[in-house]
Amino acid sequence: MKTIIEPFRIKVVEPLRMTTPEERERLLREAAFNVFNLRSRDVLIDLLTDSGTGAMSSLQWAGIMQGDESYAGAESFYRFRDRMQELTGFTHILPTHQGRASERILFELVGGQGKVIPNNNHFDTTRANIEHSGAEAVDLVVDQARDPRARHPFKGNMDVGKLEDLICRVGRERIPLCMVTVTNNAGGGQPVSLENLKAVRAVCDRHGIPLFLDACRFAENAYFIKRREPGQLHRSVREIVRDMFALADGATISAKKDGLVNIGGVLLLKDQELAQRADALLILTEGFVTYGGLAGRDLEAMAQGFEEVVHEDYLAYRIRSVEYLGEKLLALGYEIVEPPGGHAIYVNAGALCPHIPAPQFPGQALVCALYRGGGIRACEIGSVFAGSREPAGMELVRLAIPRRVYTQSHIDYVVEVCAELFERRRSFRGLRMVNAPPVLRHFTARFEEVLS
Repeated sequence: MKTIIEPFRIKVVEPLRMTTPEERERLLREAAFNVFNLRSRDVLIDLLTDSGTGAMSSLQWAGIMQGDESYAGAESFYRFRDRMQELTGFTHILPTHQGRASERILFELVGGQGKVIPNNNHFDTTRANIEHSGAEAVDLVVDQARDPRARHPFKGNMDVGKLEDLICRVGRERIPLCMVTVTNNAGGGQPVSLENLKAVRAVCDRHGIPLFLDACRFAENAYFIKRREPGQLHRSVREIVRDMFALADGATISAKKDGLVNIGGVLLLKDQELAQRADALLILTEGFVTYGGLAGRDLEAMAQGFEEVVHEDYLAYRIRSVEYLGEKLLALGYEIVEPPGGHAIYVNAGALCPHIPAPQFPGQALVCALYRGGGIRACEIGSVFAGSREPAGMELVRLAIPRRVYTQSHIDYVVEVCAELFERRRSFRGLRMVNAPPVLRHFTARFEEVLS
């Protein structure tokens, strides 16, 4: 069939509040031109992030009712643990309250001054936790990823030649682990091939370096492998997922993405000594090892979510929904990161707004225009997000689609707003940052418009 319908029926609805252009102008100025400061009730279509913003299924809500809230040894933990063991093959499984908590525990244990952590592309919280430990985060994505229009099927791949060069330059002893993010969020939601993971694993084995996955979107990545990688089409997503995790010594996961829940995270480890140290740190800062900062009902929802996310009818709908938006924007004349990623469309705001120089944040200018034009909230992934004094390699705006939340008509509305904005893109104004927090500044930075 040409139409990929939503593989679910809607059982509960939440009303949306319409705002006027005048209201949105006032609210945007009160938010200091940072849409993170907006109240959700003032947003019509929220594409800020796909993290924790999805809709849970009836089975997940049913599971919540059987949550075991015992402090230690809760049955909900064992149901969650068994599901993760079956899915990933790992036996040491720690629940955390979200992905950045898993990252904080991991890099507090292995990071530190003088250490270097390579990745295809570090996402914001990963980089921040690495740098908070005193270590250096290094991006080694393939060169094709830096060309938005390149149609390479696996633009999330790590450049293994660059990895070898880094190891030779800094020394194996300074690299406590190598990480690969699947899919590559900061690089446009692009997937990593199974072949590339095997090649990275081989380099790590030669130098005695553990390989970890930032596996927030592991199921979406596995579906891309099935669709795009030679020899994989006949295999199930479950089989591919097991292969991906079998190549790793550990993983951090935000369950707020492919766990299909609103809160929760996971830390997977194979090394027993590291696992014992992680247990102790988790007890100190998150909670006991059988709840990890979560309620039993959250563990039940996670267990069911990690089952539903590998259903291939769901993944076909999920990936096609994102492709649909990307195709519509390309037809309007927008330049996006191609091919469309798994969870979001990344618009090249630098190409859209050549009259706005990088120091005036063209991505943030487009974010403001989307809210002004139609109450749409999006996220800048450019020089604001990069957090450095140097401009980012690409000035992008991410339109992240929450899981199982919006219908095709909602996306068609987004397209209509984007069509209107394209015609008046030359009127967008740059911005000046008037408050720049030292860490993860895009969350709370404040701006003013450049008037001339």
